[in-house]
Amino acid sequence: MKDQRKYKIDAAIRALNLSDYKAALRIIPRELGIASNTFHNYRKLKVTDKADIPYEMVRKLEVMFKMEMGALTNQETHCEDLRNLIIEYHNAESVSI
Repeated sequence: MKDQRKYKIDAAIRALNLSDYKAALRIIPRELGIASNTFHNYRKLKVTDKADIPYEMVRKLEVMFKMEMGALTNQETHCEDLRNLIIEYHNAESVSI
């Protein structure tokens, strides 16, 4: 799992034919307003890496690859909803008083 990529960027690009693949490697960094080396680094991010891609760029990539929101990531995000966290906070606060 530690070698798993954080995002499915490589898989999406590799699904293209060779001509489109080469074009995508030039077009995507230009459209995101980043250097091609930065895009290359984004492609090879691993799940265990602390570095991440800014959310706006992830959404742009999902749109470019015709993916649904959240489909580009290879990991699930787990978190309680805010209402439950607030209830837990108030319960813990009343216990500590």
